[in-house]
Amino acid sequence: MRRNILIPLLSLLMAACAGETDRAADDYAGRMAREHAGDTPDPTGIVRPPDIPVVTREVEYGVVEGRPVTGYLAEPANPDSVLRARGAAAGAGLPGLIVIHEWWGLNDNIRQMTAQLAGQGYRALAVDLYGGRVTADPAEARELVQAAMAQPETATANLKAAYAYLTGTERAPRVAAIGWCFGGGMALNAALALPAELDAVVIYYGRLVTDRDRLAALQMPVIGFFGGQDQGIPVETVRTFEETMNALGKNVTVHVYEAADHAFANPSGTRYDAAAAEDAWARTLAFLERHLWG
Repeated sequence: MRRNILIPLLSLLMAACAGETDRAADDYAGRMAREHAGDTPDPTGIVRPPDIPVVTREVEYGVVEGRPVTGYLAEPANPDSVLRARGAAAGAGLPGLIVIHEWWGLNDNIRQMTAQLAGQGYRALAVDLYGGRVTADPAEARELVQAAMAQPETATANLKAAYAYLTGTERAPRVAAIGWCFGGGMALNAALALPAELDAVVIYYGRLVTDRDRLAALQMPVIGFFGGQDQGIPVETVRTFEETMNALGKNVTVHVYEAADHAFANPSGTRYDAAAAEDAWARTLAFLERHLWG
């Protein structure tokens, strides 16, 4: 009799948890839809050619729920010259980057940004959390965000597969995650899923976790960039995240650009703020250099 009672109770509990996940996804997707109202995925000024020659290719970086996942890998054309310039042995692995797309998906601008990061001396893997779908329509982007967030275990498995690919197949000695908008939140999710494995995390105005118990596990340095006019990721939430991380003794740096809006540094979009984006990019490169090469 007890077992017969427990089964429906467990079913109700699981349904309630699923409902909470769906509501959170809907709420976030709605806020992002308001921030991106009328937006289009045009390339922004932060997208430019890499500083050194790079080579790129599509790669299958793992299998998630029985299906292969494919991403975009970019790396220096002459990795040994990069290693020599930093005093490392020829043939050693390059540091790796998990690059996470905005709410538009893994589009050409993200691919170019991934190549640009490779031009800084990294092996950069742009993951795909939308199952191959890319859009230029804000309404469809909202649906894609909702679908991805409604299945957090799938997204987490995808990010873990990317980490395993970079450290295993590509022999990366250190790995960081970086993402913009939807991808910024997923970069933090990657950190929470790999709290002792990732070596650094870069969050561009992503959805934040402020729960002390969850953040307590993080062991890597984190840097975040946010807009003071962003209504989708409110400054109050950013400050709560920063204060909680500091109270826990974590290595966190937060920059809020008071005049900037959401998506001010996106590779795709019409909300680009050149001054804020360029400053954030310079800080990003210095942060990655320090924690992946230093």
